[in-house]
Amino acid sequence: MRIVVIGGGIVGLAVTRELLQSVPGAAVTLLEKEAEVGRHQSSHNSGVLHAGLYYQPGSLKARLAVEGIRLMTAFCREHGVAHEICGKVVVATEARELPALDTLWERGRRNGLRGLRRLTPGELREVEPNVAGVAAIHVPEEGIVDYQAVCAALRLVIESAGGTVGTGSRVNRIGETTTGWVVGTGTGIHECDYLINCAGLFSDRVAELAGIRRTVRIVPFRGEYFLLRPAAQSLVRHLVYPVPDSRFPFLGVHFTRMIHGGVEAGPNAVLALAREGYSWRDFSARDVADAVSFPGLWRFLKKYPALCGEEMVRSLSRRLACRSLQRLVPALTPDDLRPGGAGVRAQAMHGDGTLIQDFWLEQRPRALHVLNAPSPAATASLAIARELVSRLPFAPVRTGGLNPT
Repeated sequence: MRIVVIGGGIVGLAVTRELLQSVPGAAVTLLEKEAEVGRHQSSHNSGVLHAGLYYQPGSLKARLAVEGIRLMTAFCREHGVAHEICGKVVVATEARELPALDTLWERGRRNGLRGLRRLTPGELREVEPNVAGVAAIHVPEEGIVDYQAVCAALRLVIESAGGTVGTGSRVNRIGETTTGWVVGTGTGIHECDYLINCAGLFSDRVAELAGIRRTVRIVPFRGEYFLLRPAAQSLVRHLVYPVPDSRFPFLGVHFTRMIHGGVEAGPNAVLALAREGYSWRDFSARDVADAVSFPGLWRFLKKYPALCGEEMVRSLSRRLACRSLQRLVPALTPDDLRPGGAGVRAQAMHGDGTLIQDFWLEQRPRALHVLNAPSPAATASLAIARELVSRLPFAPVRTGGLNPT
């Protein structure tokens, strides 16, 4: 069985590793357009290990998050990848957020998270002296990790198991044959019996190359972070998150301790002018035309005009961004914020403007296209890989779970 996996992010790497472990005799080739693996979403994120607090009990997301963080931390221990289980607090800053905090508590408890604690304002001050809130949940299992190092370790595992990682191999042509596929790149031709598309920000275009009509579209949203200046980093001790506002599709600004030191604050969420557009200077005419010609984007903007405007303003004004962060840490000042990094989220969207919050797959007899792998995809990547491979027609055991469209 010859298998080609397109996309060398953390999900593509995890799937390749799982194929080599689970499918006897498989010859697996991973194709990645960049010179190194894990160069985009996998390394341009907050580096958080999510434990499954937010997800509906019994849902696939919940199960994969809980299973995934345990698999990921075990992998990091085995391969010497830097990580830390530092814990997180989710904070209700107003009384109106208490019902939503109660919902998170019940979800975390039912999802099997260990060591959860409800915190009163006094207990919150003991854990996080500079964080303001009327109540909070302490999630001790959450942590931080170097996902770029995870990707590098996965590559070594793949190559030691006999798999091939072809970097610098941008896929530009996919042709179906009577028995499989011919995948063309700038460096050569790859023939295979089965194709798996894990191309992230370009997954919809890769699917289109393989003959799949684009019923959903990847719309790139950039999340921009600030860094706290060294003197202000002591303002937070853990990961500090707000209670998500269910009226809006984004999580809200938060504080993240980083595995190699420092503290990030953010992100906002603005439309990127390129699918790999990490600043306002990055512009792709093709990507912009693809986004603005999609009716779903305009319907999304119409549905959330105030939110979109606020996100744009926070991108352009450090003072207003600071005001949002001060809801959690009142002592923070604009002078405490320094320009930080940014990531671009491969957000799949329906034509009616609805953001797809769950996994979205297109499965064909000889191909599987992963068109949306939302958070906690990085944390849960090893668990996601198990689930994906188990549903392939040639897998030794098929358990199902990720529903095809």
